[in-house]
Amino acid sequence: MPIYYDEASGIFHLQSHQTSYVIQLVRGLPAHVYFGPQLRQGSNLNDLLHRVERSSFCPNPFPDDKTISLDTLPQEYPQYGTSDFRSPAYQIKLSNGTRISELVYRSHRITAGKPDLEGLPAVYTEQDNEAETLELVLHDAKAGLSVTLYYTVFEQFSAIARSARLANEAGEALQLERALSASIDLPDARYDALYLSGAWARERHIQRRALAPGVTGINSRRGSSSHQFNPFLALLRPETNERQGEVYGFSLIYSGNFAAEAEVDQFGTTRVSLGINSFDFSWRLEPGEAFQTPEAVLVYSAEGLGGMSRTFHKLYRTRLCRGVHRDLERPILVNNWEATYFDFNADKIEAIAKKGGELGIELFVLDDGWFGKRDSDNSSLGDWFEDRRKLPNGLQDLAERVKRQGLQFGLWFEPEMISPDSDLYRSHPDWCLHVPNHRRTEARDQLILDMSRADVREYLYGRLSEIFTNVPISYIKWDMNRNMTEIGSALSSPERQSETAHRYILGLYELMERLTSEFPHILFESCSGGGGRFDPGMLYYMPQTWTSDDTDGVERLKIQYGTSIVYPVSTMGAHVSAVPNHQVGRKTSLEFRGDVAMSGNFGYELDLTTFTPEEVEIAKAQIASYKEIRGLVQQGDLYRLLSPFEGNETSWMFVSEDRREALLFYFHVLAEPNAPLKRVKLEGLDPLLDYQLGDTDTIYGGDRLMAAGLPITSIRGDFESRVVHLRAISQ
Repeated sequence: MPIYYDEASGIFHLQSHQTSYVIQLVRGLPAHVYFGPQLRQGSNLNDLLHRVERSSFCPNPFPDDKTISLDTLPQEYPQYGTSDFRSPAYQIKLSNGTRISELVYRSHRITAGKPDLEGLPAVYTEQDNEAETLELVLHDAKAGLSVTLYYTVFEQFSAIARSARLANEAGEALQLERALSASIDLPDARYDALYLSGAWARERHIQRRALAPGVTGINSRRGSSSHQFNPFLALLRPETNERQGEVYGFSLIYSGNFAAEAEVDQFGTTRVSLGINSFDFSWRLEPGEAFQTPEAVLVYSAEGLGGMSRTFHKLYRTRLCRGVHRDLERPILVNNWEATYFDFNADKIEAIAKKGGELGIELFVLDDGWFGKRDSDNSSLGDWFEDRRKLPNGLQDLAERVKRQGLQFGLWFEPEMISPDSDLYRSHPDWCLHVPNHRRTEARDQLILDMSRADVREYLYGRLSEIFTNVPISYIKWDMNRNMTEIGSALSSPERQSETAHRYILGLYELMERLTSEFPHILFESCSGGGGRFDPGMLYYMPQTWTSDDTDGVERLKIQYGTSIVYPVSTMGAHVSAVPNHQVGRKTSLEFRGDVAMSGNFGYELDLTTFTPEEVEIAKAQIASYKEIRGLVQQGDLYRLLSPFEGNETSWMFVSEDRREALLFYFHVLAEPNAPLKRVKLEGLDPLLDYQLGDTDTIYGGDRLMAAGLPITSIRGDFESRVVHLRAISQ
């Protein structure tokens, strides 16, 4: 884990778990020279950086050394305008309108542990001996700009956390027009880019394509991380797959507009950039002020996509998610949304809770429609007061009725939104994001509260904390059902309007920090029309996310598989819903839907009172089974075996840390006539141990299961699934 500095060579050698990252100062410019498998300290690192003179179209900032051009030098935090024509990590504008800046090394510091990022989510350490941090201070004396680059390396993870703090040390204001979290130059371009794309109800599908000269990039301009693209990009060798090959993963701990891109230049090198989207962004820095970028997490794996994912999973599960619920088994819940939508009363809710208690369910969640005059989605957001027509005795009485059925009580909110038809909007029409003299574009008949405003946050804190204090709530589903338009704030000055989108996210984080800290017993789940804000920033405050509004078992195979590329299973909400499915109209068996949902944080979203006697017995068995396996599902190591993006079969498995217990899930979507015999090769087992299959007498060696596979028999019909529980026999 140590960070070494050799003053004679100007080399910083950062050693994380199984990984090295090397920086070298070249005329005071921090050059990136290596990121990959761990190198021994003491190895000759001096000639890792290869420099040659190029043509006159690659300008030379130092006339005495024509091997140095910023257009070819691999850099750690590059700028534009002083001979580097590639994408910069930052851009500034000075008071005289000029935009030239050149950062050079001023000092550095190496410390134990990891510092917090003020006002921003980030991975953390619990003990200082878990990590070391390099603070590399760069300075532009002419511009009065100081930039501190933070690098944290971890004892137990092949990961590096990076961020930047830009400070104005001049006597007048300067304008940030670009401030990325990380930039890294790789020495070749023989990579595929892998990223996650989609839409509402079709989130995080895997896309993979080869890099070529030019830019391969993804971004969000929607004000949130979005359904369309996730703030994650991986570069992997063409031959890399789940099990073998080199992968570089780049993940941004942020919930707003982002950009991630890989730029292949004229010489076949690749620059990867990640951070806040510079589109429609600027930030005014007054003298003495500083701007902190969000944190980027870089993961290197020589063990394929699976190895990269398991690093992200454990790091994010144990050192990004926080609070008392981080390591606890998550409750099995029932949510009333698809059971009732807006049409319910206290008796109907109690009836569903009663049936849930009989089945063994542990938590009831009351979804949208309990407040204001909310009979459809066109009113009352912001009026967080019980609707006494539906709940004559209020939320507290309903919660007690649910608790008498043996269930905890949970509640849905959409705090960031406001309905034009609401008492709050009639009282405070300026509280929403808007631009004077322009229309206020609605989506789902709602506008967005301006979370950059302290008075808005204080109002929301007051309403929510009063309910959290007076009602016995164990769970909150925090929703956000539209993206930003007319991004402006009534309280911001003209020169700061382009800060609004980022200030919104900072304000949101502040409110979430306040509420989750003051009510630690509540399990918070984030949601944005399902998975529209499934990002690491939200997981810092809320350890799980509603994975998608699409609860169809077949589509969920792709959504959950794609989500697992970065995010641990403990963060994924997964429910069984009614058929025909409300999103796609498909009919699948209760068993199939249950097996898919049990591959996440399990629950139901349907009217339990309509179950047939046969369905009651199936649900009871599912609930009893999940209580037995949920610790392994939520905390085990995930191995993806068969991809739904590549064929008719999907399979994944969970393995305990000691490799003595495993759980295999297999899904077969459409029936095949006279199909080949099925056999799945398992992973992550101990080859020297023997494993018993469920309650049978069948025993296989771990070596045989991984090398030759496990036969999958008796597959007949569409939408079939199998679950096999393996336990090592004593040796």
